[in-house]
Amino acid sequence: MVYGQILHRHSPDDCFININVGGFKQRLEQNILKRFPQTRLGRLLCCSSKEAILELCDDFSPSEMEYYFDRNPCFFRYVLNFYLTGKIHLMEGLCVVSFGQEIEYWGIKERHLDSCCSNKYQELKEFAEDEGWDQRSNEQQLQSFDSSTEQLSAKERDLEMFEGSWCADIRRNIWIRFENPGYSTSAKAMAVVSLGVVIISIVAMCVHSMPDFQQVDLNDKEIENPVLAFFENFCVICFSVEFLVRLAASPSPRKFLCSPLNIIDFISILPFYTTWAFDIVDEGESPELENVGKVVQILRLMRVFRILKLARHSAGLRSLGATLRHSYHEVGLLVLFLSVGISIFSVLIYFVERESLESELQTIPIGWWWATISMTTVGYGDTCPVTLGGKLIGTLCIICGLLVVALPITNIFNKFSKFYQKQKHIDIMPGN
Repeated sequence: MVYGQILHRHSPDDCFININVGGFKQRLEQNILKRFPQTRLGRLLCCSSKEAILELCDDFSPSEMEYYFDRNPCFFRYVLNFYLTGKIHLMEGLCVVSFGQEIEYWGIKERHLDSCCSNKYQELKEFAEDEGWDQRSNEQQLQSFDSSTEQLSAKERDLEMFEGSWCADIRRNIWIRFENPGYSTSAKAMAVVSLGVVIISIVAMCVHSMPDFQQVDLNDKEIENPVLAFFENFCVICFSVEFLVRLAASPSPRKFLCSPLNIIDFISILPFYTTWAFDIVDEGESPELENVGKVVQILRLMRVFRILKLARHSAGLRSLGATLRHSYHEVGLLVLFLSVGISIFSVLIYFVERESLESELQTIPIGWWWATISMTTVGYGDTCPVTLGGKLIGTLCIICGLLVVALPITNIFNKFSKFYQKQKHIDIMPGN
């Protein structure tokens, strides 16, 4: 028996493990580390090869049986206290983000924080997340400014395209004055005239809809008011001349015709010439053209697109267009939330109100209309519940509508603010 005891006797060193953390050396008992087998040091005891050991530490010395970690040696003192007490404390002077990275590295969970440090850690963590959010927002704003600089560089490249083309100097001067109202006094005057013509056209269109300014011929057929027709023709001629001059002076006609603002300009003048062509054809009183009058009325209503020409002179409208173009996810969520809410509340109000003879909510489609104007907080009052249950459902519908609409609107508003700052930044940059 004595022989067996001597043969199988374990050295006292086998019960300990040598740790070197950034020059701070410590000899730890293995039984203490085994209390927390999911931590890095606890997993280290289960390694059966050198490759497995090097996956958990930075270096290993087989001769001295020492494990080296290139980490913060001051923080490791808190790790030692954790193995002894089962609780870890915040380290004074250490950033909460770095603290989180350190405990994650050593395999210590946040639940092991002592009660005296847990609340403080959560507060510091939330504050750091808010600071990180603000910093990312600032970075996105700087990126938007960088994209603004890229747009200005694109304008400079457009000006370089005039080199070697026909009448380069004349076309360049015309192009700059049309595209950059702040370039000179003449450019500002041209912008004011263009804006004035747009406003005159919109006012004339609105006045034309008033019965006092409508005229009919002997056959009770509606005809154009001579004064309004004069303003209409004058404005369209101005729009046409401006469009053709800008097209002729553009460095790239193909790029010019693909621009959204230029497409709006073209759409604003197209109904006039199309209506004029239909009027000429209609004079022949061809029996095959019975619906020409309706087509002409529709085309005349399309003159409302001239309002969009104001986007050329308004940074706010351009920002609104960019916001809608880049917020299709948020807009889709808004439509989805409203659709789900409208479907639910329309069915609920139908089952509550269908037994009441005084109620108009006798079908689910009518309930859709009621739920739509209620969730969007419009509330025309043309259709409303009359029973107590219906009024309670209506109250819940309005409250849910406020919450549903408010959720995506915040993101859309933030994007609008960034795009508006971007447009203002472009306008005030030198040389623009």
